[in-house]
Formats: sequence, structure tokens, C-alpha cells
Amino acid sequence: MATKPKARRTSVARRSKKAGLPPGTLVYTGERRVESVRMTVIEYDEQHVQERHLGAIDECLPFRAAPTVTWMNIDGLHDVGVIETLGKAFELHPLLLEDILSTAQRPKFEDYEKNLFVVLKMLHFDDHHQGVETEQVSLVVGPNFVLSFQERVGDVFDFVRDRIRNAKGRIRKLGADYLAYSLVDAIVDSYFLVLEKLGERIENLEEELVGNPSQKTLQQIHALKREMITLRRSIWPLRELVSGLQRSESPWIAESTRIYLRDIYDHTIQIIDTIESFRDMVSGMLDIYLSSISNRMNAVMKVLTIIATLFIPLTFIAGVYGMNFEHMPELEWRYGYAVVWGVMICVAAIMLMYFRRRKWL
Repeated sequence: MATKPKARRTSVARRSKKAGLPPGTLVYTGERRVESVRMTVIEYDEQHVQERHLGAIDECLPFRAAPTVTWMNIDGLHDVGVIETLGKAFELHPLLLEDILSTAQRPKFEDYEKNLFVVLKMLHFDDHHQGVETEQVSLVVGPNFVLSFQERVGDVFDFVRDRIRNAKGRIRKLGADYLAYSLVDAIVDSYFLVLEKLGERIENLEEELVGNPSQKTLQQIHALKREMITLRRSIWPLRELVSGLQRSESPWIAESTRIYLRDIYDHTIQIIDTIESFRDMVSGMLDIYLSSISNRMNAVMKVLTIIATLFIPLTFIAGVYGMNFEHMPELEWRYGYAVVWGVMICVAAIMLMYFRRRKWL
């Protein structure tokens, strides 16, 4: 979905609320999209799995020291008190909490010694508005837990939940770092679906562009260009993020997990290449649109010029015999009117034959 200028100014206005505040001040800069914060917990090991919804923030405190792997997902960031309490329970740095609440963050990775912090952009293609929606997802990886923070309910992690519930793959046998990898991998894989939808939209727009471009076509091209800029801003830093996770010496990332991070890195490169190809295609579409409009204008001017050229000698003849002189012999001639018409028709026919021979028609 294309971003309107007004929406961009509103986003800047929300970020400006933090101007002058000391570092670590918790201010939510996003949009309030849920009525209340929803917290879900999946606790598992190789033999057991338990899933529950938390009614109060105090219920999350026992999971900090649990020996099993714990995945706690928080939907809704507008309640700063919940985020602050959760940060104290899991010993999260104030700057980390500040970045979670600042929803305009660039995708990045930071090592806070006690945990790892990862920020990504989760993309969703809106079929109704034919546009891309962006949502920030923050992950905190600890020795035996992963905290995920989202702005609203709904994500791309259903396949990960299904693998945990049904003990599919390696996820129940490995630690929190592999769970974090699985979440990042789910987000990156969803990019391919979004790009597939965008590719179909670009193909349809190309057909419209070649067939019958209109002012609406130009608006769609500009909307696509803005979306390409948003995608590039959301995905390009991901390469640096994954590379940083691979090179990180943090004890919270096992050597066996780094191999899987290489696979995410390869997918990221493919996605970036696809985005660059789409950007080139959209830029070329704008040139095609301008060329089509210019060619259409040239065709119209060509027809009008030929019509005007045909009428120049006919207008001359009509002008000569429209003069009010007394002594014009042809005016009193019985067949003068018919002869003048014949001459005018012959002149027009000869000119048309000449234009056709020169392939101007």
C-alpha cells in the first residue's frame, strides 16, 4: 500500500515526541492498533510442550529461570508499563526497550552481553489495496528464551508454532538460538510471497501500459516506485544483520546454528537482487509510459496536420471564388459550381495519393 505524504508527516511527528528526552526514555512512537496487549507463551523441550495465554504481566516472571526453552510473544506495544515490567523481569537494557517502542527502527542486530537484540521488518501484501504493509518485529534472544514484540495481532510464525507443537524438524531438540533463527527465517521466507505478488502486479501494469495507458496507470507506477523504496529500506539492512549474527561471538548462538544463518544470508541476497530488478522494471515502465503518451500525441498531431494540409488548397480555391468582384467570368458560367467542386475533389485525391506513396498515411 502506497504511503501518503500526510502519513509520513504524522510518522515524523510521532518520532519528534522523543526530542530532548534522555536516552532510554520509553515512548511508544507507533500507531495503537490493538485494544490491549496480548501475551502468549510456548514452553517446550524435546519431550514436552506447553502453550498458554498470559492474563497479567506478573505471570511471565517464572519463565526467566525455567530450564526449558521459552518463547514469549507480545502483540501490542502501546502499553509502556507492560514493556517496562517485562524488561525488568528479563534484565533487558533500557536502550533495548527504547528501540522496541520506536517502531521506525532500521533492521539491525545488537549484542547486549546478557542477550541479543534483533529488529526486522515483517511484510504483508494487502490484496484489497494491492499494496505492501510493513510492521516492525523485535526479537530478544537469551540463554533459554526468545521474546518477540509485534505492533499488532497476526504474523507469519504459524509454521514455527506448528513445528513446535508437532515436534517437526530439529526445533524441539535445539535451543533458543535455533528458535530465533526459525523466526527470522519465517520472516525472510514471507518476503518471497510478497515479491511474487508484486511481480504479478508489475506484469499486469505492463500489459495495461502497452495496451491503453491512462492517468491512473501513471499513479500506479508512482505508487510502485514508493513501495520499492520502502522495500529496499526494509530489506537491504537485513544482509548486514544476518552477516553480523554469523560473525558474532555471542555465547547465545551455537556454532551449529550459524550454518543455518548462511542459508538466510543466501535468501537475503536473492531477495535484494529481485527488488533491484523490480526497481529497474518500474523505472523502465515510467519511460515506456512517457514514450507511449508522446507517440499517441504524435499520432494525433500527424492526423490533424494531414487534415489541415488537405484543406489548405481547398480553402484557397474557396477563398478566390468567395471574393466580391463584379467581373469574375466563372461566376456566371452554368457549370462553374460543378467544375470548382471537381477541381477541389481532384486536388484532395491527388494529395491523398501523394501522402500514401510517401507512407505518411
